[in-house]
Amino acid sequence: MGRKNNTHVPDFILMGLTDSEEIQLVLFMLFLLIYLVTLLGNAGMILITHLDLQLHTPMYFFLRHLSFLDLSYSTVITPKTLQNLLTSTKYISYMSCFTQMSFFVFLGATECFLLSSMAYDRYVAICNPLHYPVVMSARFCSHLIFGSYMIGFVDSFVNGLCMSRLHFCDSNVIHHFFCDTTPVLALSCTDTHDIEIMIFIVAGSTLMVSLITISVSYVSILSTILKITSTSGKKKAFSTCASHLLGVAIFYGTMIFTYLKPSKSYSLGKDQVASVFYTIVIPMLNPLIYSLRNKEVKNALLRVMRKGEGSGQLK
Repeated sequence: MGRKNNTHVPDFILMGLTDSEEIQLVLFMLFLLIYLVTLLGNAGMILITHLDLQLHTPMYFFLRHLSFLDLSYSTVITPKTLQNLLTSTKYISYMSCFTQMSFFVFLGATECFLLSSMAYDRYVAICNPLHYPVVMSARFCSHLIFGSYMIGFVDSFVNGLCMSRLHFCDSNVIHHFFCDTTPVLALSCTDTHDIEIMIFIVAGSTLMVSLITISVSYVSILSTILKITSTSGKKKAFSTCASHLLGVAIFYGTMIFTYLKPSKSYSLGKDQVASVFYTIVIPMLNPLIYSLRNKEVKNALLRVMRKGEGSGQLK
């Protein structure tokens, strides 16, 4: 990523979350536990939705990709964070830093549009149930997934192209626990105004377009639900959307708080807390949200376990 631009600075230093060794140890244990739960939860969700034939539906097809993104998302950030919490030398090479940033942007943008696709899936299921099998065909779902990954790639490419134009002369200390765009921009000794505008437009467009899609879908869903006369029908419709709506609220709430605001209002403490939440905590919460509130996933888990026990007894 352009060693010629950075002749005065050998590598970056990630300052992390705190200087206190005691707090670092506590954070290491906490983040390690969260990461292990994240790995187990998301890998389990991928396995269950793949093994159980009754979960081979568009909703769980999207959910499987969401678990994959969360698993990847957490793996891009957490292992390096854990390493830095245990070591006094918190160096990260240029290549590693910009690679981490590129994957972070790619996975984040992809998840935005995946959540939009899931909202559209819920819209079709509730507002046009008779046409659902035709509209949400396997081919159309694959196109939505491919489109989500492509948009994530474009966002990451534009972000990388902008960041590659930066020059670093003196300071190499990143006041964050991972290579995020804002703290890296703050280190540049060149004018970053145009780059900031470009990144803000791309990131803001990704967030707003996906959020508008989700909002329009749920306004239509709410309108349809209110027309349902039976109480049981309303409860069933609400329960279909509850998990996704909760996941969307948590994800977009922290992302908007962190990124869609002027750079002058950047607050190191508050932004780091928000960053910890959406990079480390949310990937753990998603499989819990979608499994604990979902009877179909619980039943599928029981079926998979019984099938495993049955095959074990046959041996």
